[in-house]
Amino acid sequence: MENSQKSFSSLIVLAVGTFLLGMSEFIMEGILPDLARDLSISIPMAGHGISIYALGVCVGATFLIALHKLPPKHIIFGLVAIIFVGSVLSVTAQSFWWLMIARFISGLPHGAYYGVGTIVAYRLADENHKTRAVSIMCAGMTFANLLGNPAATLLSGMLSWRFAFSVIALGSIVDLLLVAKFIPNLTPLPDNGYKGQFRFLKHLDPWLIIFATMLGNGGILAWYSYISPALVETGGLTASYLPLYMAFAGLGMVIGNLLSGYLSDKYKPGLIAAILQGIAGVILLVIFFTVQFGYLHLILMFFCCACFFGMGTPEQMLIIEHSKGGEMLGGCCIQIAFNFGNAVGAFFGGLPISAGLGYAYPALVGFPFVVMGFLLLMYFHKLYEKN
Repeated sequence: MENSQKSFSSLIVLAVGTFLLGMSEFIMEGILPDLARDLSISIPMAGHGISIYALGVCVGATFLIALHKLPPKHIIFGLVAIIFVGSVLSVTAQSFWWLMIARFISGLPHGAYYGVGTIVAYRLADENHKTRAVSIMCAGMTFANLLGNPAATLLSGMLSWRFAFSVIALGSIVDLLLVAKFIPNLTPLPDNGYKGQFRFLKHLDPWLIIFATMLGNGGILAWYSYISPALVETGGLTASYLPLYMAFAGLGMVIGNLLSGYLSDKYKPGLIAAILQGIAGVILLVIFFTVQFGYLHLILMFFCCACFFGMGTPEQMLIIEHSKGGEMLGGCCIQIAFNFGNAVGAFFGGLPISAGLGYAYPALVGFPFVVMGFLLLMYFHKLYEKN
């Protein structure tokens, strides 16, 4: 019982880290107008802070390859320290380029944290609850969307956008203390050398997981990137309630993440991820035909967001099981796939809007992406989850 409580405490500490990363990643969407006005730049220019964060995620994830010999606790402590540095630089940003540097640094620990955090969660859990343990770690990201980012948006409007980043900085200090106290001193992973970490990429199974993740994420983000104008301008909902709508989406993410962790331990994680992607594809198609009905769109948003974060947890866990000898790199690859999918999905989802086709079409653009991801996961399930 005591070991179980210690493991749960460690998972909660890991979730605090993903909460901070969730705020760091998605905070810009809520504070863009205030930030742009304060720094005397346009909103599109301020929006580059979203893209540069994703670039930092991809670059920082690769650095974990060089840290594989260190104990996981030391790596996590260092990554949380970088979250602190990035948030402090964001608070003190006085120019566009200062902000870009701060956002790039803020993105560096994201993928690496998920890579090593998933390994820690996986090693702490017993054989029957490994996916559930990963879902608890990932829950911080969903609670950031449910509570953290709406609160940060309110702080930005009432006081200053700098207070929003200050919350992340203070949270990072608290998390450093929690990591020092509650994360156990697990031994480093076996040292297979630098080349050994890449050997798992010679096999088909990790590539199926990576591409399914990228396509599923990209397809949903093609629609979700433009959810606010779709709800307000096309669906006729009240703009002042947007923080509540986003919190409702966050609630769907929380429930989907935790439920998929439970189901993936009971059944096969690849199958659960495939089913959730398939459901998301159907929802996107329904949204395309019914986008003018704002309240229906709101309900569909809840379920699609549940699928969105629900499929991420089993995918994160699967890559650890199918990247033997390069588990940290595998965990990073999933985060790179997530963020690359985000960028690609947002780009393609915006094309029909730029062409004047309206806010229904991003959902239609995302549909084939999600379907392809569903097919890859079903193929993975057929090949590797027979028993």
